[in-house]
Amino acid sequence: MNTLLLRDARLVQDGCITPCDILIRGQNVESILPARSGAAADCVRDLKGMYVSAGFIDIHVHGGGGHDFMDGTPEAYHGASALHLQHGTTAMLPTTLAASADELLRAFSVFEQCRDAFPDGAKLLGLHIEGPYVAPSQAGAQDPKYIRNPDPAEYNMLLDACPHILRWTVAPELPGAMEFGRELKRRGILPCIGHSEADSDTVLEAMRCGYSHITHLYSATSTIVRVAGFRHAGIIESAYLYDGLTSEIIADGCHLPAPLLQLAYRHIGPRRLVLVTDAMRAAGQTGGESILGSLENGQRVILEDGVAKMPDRTAFAGSICTADRLVRTMVTMAGASLPDAVQMITETPARLLGLDDRFGRVEPGRAADLAVFDHTIRIAMVLRDGAVRYEN
Repeated sequence: MNTLLLRDARLVQDGCITPCDILIRGQNVESILPARSGAAADCVRDLKGMYVSAGFIDIHVHGGGGHDFMDGTPEAYHGASALHLQHGTTAMLPTTLAASADELLRAFSVFEQCRDAFPDGAKLLGLHIEGPYVAPSQAGAQDPKYIRNPDPAEYNMLLDACPHILRWTVAPELPGAMEFGRELKRRGILPCIGHSEADSDTVLEAMRCGYSHITHLYSATSTIVRVAGFRHAGIIESAYLYDGLTSEIIADGCHLPAPLLQLAYRHIGPRRLVLVTDAMRAAGQTGGESILGSLENGQRVILEDGVAKMPDRTAFAGSICTADRLVRTMVTMAGASLPDAVQMITETPARLLGLDDRFGRVEPGRAADLAVFDHTIRIAMVLRDGAVRYEN
């Protein structure tokens, strides 16, 4: 079995930056050695002090490189996963949008075909289903014509059709949503709160039914409202109040301004906060127009100011960012330490998904999925299963 030595690396992990050598055997990390250890290997790569972390894990991503997972083609899965790998993402959850049952089934079928098919792309760990069971008033970029309430006949059929669904985003205040949460939990799927008008009492009830994660905090999530003069807390306040909740944020520097990034980082913290791109097909582009969702049934969006917008410019339509930009933004705008910013897109999402025995950390016996980058978080090299899959 071939060995690879990454010499003179700076490992970003456990709240610190540690000079070291990393020995890889086959697809796994073999050992973490003192810097310039002189260890023998079949191949030696001198990183000259560049940073190394576990590969980034994006648990909410719709596409990239001109492709959307709702296109329902192998080419879309390949193109999007390859684009994001070049920006440090070694594993992801392809994410669907509100759609007909038939369109979701088509997306499931293609995912199953592609799950292990593209070694030059990010690993497809499983699916994230976003909608169609969301609040119309918090639709955001979800197409209103496909939004509906949870129906056991439909969702059980969808769940039975795909064994690799890992999370599902739902508005818990909808009729039948609490029962749905219990069913997701029973099947080992992460029930997530999002695109929702739930108040804090509903969030507490949802937590008792298995919901434990908030999808893109501040985006399509409720906040304080007044009813007959009395104030009621919403999802945003619940994210800070209840330790049993984790949250994700789109840290592209557009969806949330610096004060909100700082607030989430300081008061939710890197163990409960996950960075996600929520990237759509235009990830990697900087301007022009694109389509959110499938080419067949998607919605036209405008790309400007570093983000995708709905045509009337009243709302964002997902992001066009990549994972390296998330880390960079948390360091430069939120004041996060580099180890904390990296933890929020490596170890924390791996633990959230129950995959932290294999992913999210650089340790002996774990997958040699690594991101190598400089002090500006510019990706220089990406390894997947011990092989260099991208080099800049």
